[in-house]
Amino acid sequence: MNGLYDEFRIAVHSVWNRRWIALGIAWGFCLLGWLVVALVPNSYESKARVFVQMQSILSDKVGVDSRERKKNMERVQETLASTINLEKVVRGTDLNLSVASDRELAGKVEMLRKNIVIKSEKDNLFEITANSSSSNLSDAQNAILAREIVQKMIDIFVEENLSGDRDETTQTIKFLDGQLANREKKLQEAEQKRVQFEMENLGLLPGVGSISQRMEASRQELRQVEAQLSQASGSLAALNGQLAGTPSTIATPVFGGAGGGGARAKLAQAQSNLASARARGWTDGHPDITAMKNEIAALRVQAAKEPAGGGASSYRTPNPAYSSLQSMRAERQASVAALQARKAALQADMTQLASQQTLEPGVAAEMSRINRDHEVLKDQYNKLLADREQIELRGQVETQTDSVKFKVIDPPSSPRSPAAPNRPLLLAMVLFAGIGGGIGSAFALGQLQTSYPTAAKLEKASGLPVVGSVSQVLTKTQREIRKKKMRFFYGAVGSLVGIFSLLMVVEFVQRGMVA
Repeated sequence: MNGLYDEFRIAVHSVWNRRWIALGIAWGFCLLGWLVVALVPNSYESKARVFVQMQSILSDKVGVDSRERKKNMERVQETLASTINLEKVVRGTDLNLSVASDRELAGKVEMLRKNIVIKSEKDNLFEITANSSSSNLSDAQNAILAREIVQKMIDIFVEENLSGDRDETTQTIKFLDGQLANREKKLQEAEQKRVQFEMENLGLLPGVGSISQRMEASRQELRQVEAQLSQASGSLAALNGQLAGTPSTIATPVFGGAGGGGARAKLAQAQSNLASARARGWTDGHPDITAMKNEIAALRVQAAKEPAGGGASSYRTPNPAYSSLQSMRAERQASVAALQARKAALQADMTQLASQQTLEPGVAAEMSRINRDHEVLKDQYNKLLADREQIELRGQVETQTDSVKFKVIDPPSSPRSPAAPNRPLLLAMVLFAGIGGGIGSAFALGQLQTSYPTAAKLEKASGLPVVGSVSQVLTKTQREIRKKKMRFFYGAVGSLVGIFSLLMVVEFVQRGMVA
């Protein structure tokens, strides 16, 4: 420990002997450093936060999607620092006062691009930061300019989002109007071409549609007529069979007594009921038909056992079932005849169409092509018209319902102190660096010179025994001179600290003037 203490004392003594060198180096370093710090312009920073609220009751109905709005805001955020927008900032602030040419304007734009930061803190929260450090402006002017830049950026941000969709909607509607006019003109030309073609080929194109379409429609109708004709013919044949088994007249017994009917009368009535049921289309498998047959069989047995005459007389009357079957047969015959006539007409039309298609094979193809082109143009026109109405309604919803609202959470701040540089810290660092540099230089010079501050150092360096040492003896005049030099030294050190204090006071006074 004694060795380390001695070394420390020797180092301090070495520096103290060269204190004027250390003081001069400290003064030079501090003056140069403080000058550099003074030349660094103050940079004032202003911040603001904007909240974007997206809501619309009609969003889902008219296609205004919140995700699409978010993409639009991200697009605006990315393009907000574009050259055009930054030129608006230059012209809308005091930066325009120092712009006299396009070159100077471009320089201001590049300066703003480096000093403006736009970032998204959350989904709908944006922060805009701007720095101003123009050397030709005072600190107060730079602070005001930073706030003006942020305010102008907020105005542009809101304007771009509100008017962006309106401009896009207007341009889209204008484009769709042009396309609709073009499609309408082409559609009219296609309709005129179709009408003219039909008039020129009137003999080959009767009716509506192409020959192939009419041929196919005729085939389908012919198949339906043939099916109906087959059904009607079968029904007529069945009706003829029933009519053949039904007597035209029936015997009605007449009794001389109080009246009554025998088995034969009941048998005739039952047969009449069976004929009526079959005339209505009932088959032999019908339960009522089966019951009627069983009843007729039983009545036949009873009628066979009944004596002839039986004290009663009978006479022949028209059978109502037979008359009903005749009326139904007339109707079925008329229906069959009508279906046969329709079948013959369809076959004749198909023969004529086939002959026309054979004579003019290109007419049908040309007509089909004209109809297809017309349908395509019509579909395109209807789709464009629907899109235009949808976009126009969407634009009205966005402009009249305030679907996007902007709220300034934190207005542009008015900076009271420079964001950079931290001048008090830099001034203190220069002071400590100057003092440290002076002490270090004095110590280094002491190490370079071959002097021995103690007898032990001399004995160790020479290898010879040192008998003793003689201390320095100063006269009264020399002591007065040394005291005077010490006063100068302390005054120079105090002046260095005083200049540092003065610079700190000036710095805080300037900050107070900005505030």
